[in-house]
Amino acid sequence: MRHHAEEVSPGASLAEKVEWLIQNLWPADAGPPRNNVETAAAIAHATGEDISSTTVWKLRTGRQENPQLKTLTALATFFAVPIGYFGFPVESEPIRDDLTLTALRRDVQHGVIRPEVLRALVDLSPEARWVVDEMILAAAEADRERHA
Repeated sequence: MRHHAEEVSPGASLAEKVEWLIQNLWPADAGPPRNNVETAAAIAHATGEDISSTTVWKLRTGRQENPQLKTLTALATFFAVPIGYFGFPVESEPIRDDLTLTALRRDVQHGVIRPEVLRALVDLSPEARWVVDEMILAAAEADRERHA
């Protein structure tokens, strides 16, 4: 399910933010969604908030840019993100950093990233870590270009 797309920018549309959550922070215990009906059902089941598949479709496609607060609250609850992720006035960088760390933790838990790799990164010298940083950024750029 995870596409490891570029992080969502603070100025991203609501549709881009919702899609990023579905692709990158889908709860492991919810089972992967195959369509908007399953996505809506999983959110409703987990939060108790009735969300229709049409609402999910509208959110994902940008046809609904101003949903009800209860809908955003249900999404925030389901994906375990602060409500500020959707554009309420809070600092955006800490939210982006928190989401990135959450996605990394889930990838480690699911074996997408091996824990020993992260531990080795922490143990590297600053110079060696800089080299790894540059390689990761170059690989991410090449991946974005390949999938564009």
